[in-house]
Amino acid sequence: MSWDRDPLWAKARLFIERASLCSREDPQFGLWCSIGLELLARAAVASVSPTLLAEPDQEQKYLLYALKRGSEKNPKSIAIAKVLNLCGKLFPEFTPEIHKSVSALVSRRNDELHSGNSAFEEYPSSEWLTQFYRACDVLSRAMSESIDTLLTPEDAAEAKRILAESSKSVKAEVDKLIGTHKGSFEDKPEEEQKAATAASKVEADKRSYEKYHRVSCPACGSTALIQGDPFGKETVSGVDGEVHVRQSVSPRSFACSACGLKLQGYAQLDAAGLGGSYTRTTYYSPEEYYGLVDPSDVDEEAIIQRYLDDMAADAAYDND
Repeated sequence: MSWDRDPLWAKARLFIERASLCSREDPQFGLWCSIGLELLARAAVASVSPTLLAEPDQEQKYLLYALKRGSEKNPKSIAIAKVLNLCGKLFPEFTPEIHKSVSALVSRRNDELHSGNSAFEEYPSSEWLTQFYRACDVLSRAMSESIDTLLTPEDAAEAKRILAESSKSVKAEVDKLIGTHKGSFEDKPEEEQKAATAASKVEADKRSYEKYHRVSCPACGSTALIQGDPFGKETVSGVDGEVHVRQSVSPRSFACSACGLKLQGYAQLDAAGLGGSYTRTTYYSPEEYYGLVDPSDVDEEAIIQRYLDDMAADAAYDND
């Protein structure tokens, strides 16, 4: 068994190419795509480190196998659900929307292989093909590859066309939302606009301390808020007696309290010019960050008394 990136990548290409031999209406198309996609996700994780694919165990024999140091004959890799969770943590563009669609496709694969159901007859490619290609694009680029190196030339051209049209559709939808909220905001009396803008700034300033990110609303220009999911490692530094912890965040949702505009998912935020990661900085005192205790706050008598009580209880137990 190999958990290295290159064999997994090659096998993913093989199964996805096998899918291309089927018509899009053939249930086997979905089956082969789902198998190839799982291997692609494992290859992407392995490109960071093959050790991430090893199922944890007390003796660490599977980890040693991944490091090519063990003698384990039947290594066990982590389940696909854990692989997809890792993809979400390792690759910011592997959004919750993509995660959900890939999970659904893999679930159908499990149903197809482990039951008497014809899972893909009830799940036509029209319901999942766009997100399949989007997942392929994201995971391929995470390995410094591309749709062109993953798929056959014909399938790569189709995938890029579908993704481009999907992006245009999202862009049109978001532009319409922005235009509608901009018009509604501008129809309000000027004093009401000013009051709403001022109130949104107060709210945004307050909630920026609650792990929200402040941005300018594309509809009304007021101060609005973005929420996201952290990814990558934290950067810790000491500045003027404080501990500063910086963490990259991938945006997921947007809301403006002034005009009511709301956007959900990375695709919508990106279409509105609000995509791209940002950095969240959290400030701690050294005591908070390192869990230090001020000696002046310690009740020594209470600690000694608890110790004596514990000793007495132990002695009573020993005498039974």
